[in-house]
Amino acid sequence: MGTPKIDRARVADTALRLLNDVGLDGLSLRAIARELDVKAPALYWHFKDKQALLDEMATVMYRRMLDEDLPGVTPGTWQQQLVAYNSGLRAALLRYRDGAKVYSGAKFTGNDHAAGLEAHLRTMTDAGFELRQAVRAGTVAYSYTMGFVTEEQGVQPMPGERREGFDIGERAERMEQFPLAAAAGAEIFSGYDERFEDGLWLIVAGIEARYGPR
Repeated sequence: MGTPKIDRARVADTALRLLNDVGLDGLSLRAIARELDVKAPALYWHFKDKQALLDEMATVMYRRMLDEDLPGVTPGTWQQQLVAYNSGLRAALLRYRDGAKVYSGAKFTGNDHAAGLEAHLRTMTDAGFELRQAVRAGTVAYSYTMGFVTEEQGVQPMPGERREGFDIGERAERMEQFPLAAAAGAEIFSGYDERFEDGLWLIVAGIEARYGPR
């Protein structure tokens, strides 16, 4: 029996599937090699270390987001584009256990993102933003999305899962001496879809108030 042929795409795809079972802490080149039925050193032909693999995984996640999570027709206004992109990013991250942790700080291994970034920056500068303002607006919204999903996955690692200790009723009982804080639990630890979109539009309103283009 010969050694199964592997390439970067197959390794990254296997790693993303395994991620949903073991999470980022349990994901290792050795575990991926076992899944592929190869020896771990075979993977080092393609990835020098785990971070290089995470970079490729994030790139694959981004490509899948382009195909599956973004609207087919690009929204016309910068406000709609900002909301649509970050909503698509959140959907893509939630598809994977620890998706936000994998994606955060990763370096894309291709230029797939360049065309979309160029188009959005063009929309914003055409709307009256300076390039510096357009970049800052985009990175603020991106940072909000990454932080929101990181916290969301800390409570709900995967859709339908909920970590022990985050029962809203039990939390309210523990904090009954602090009625406002107790009641806030239902808002903090549920309703993620609505809260996320509301937060995005708060950021849009802040960008408009701060920079003022129309």
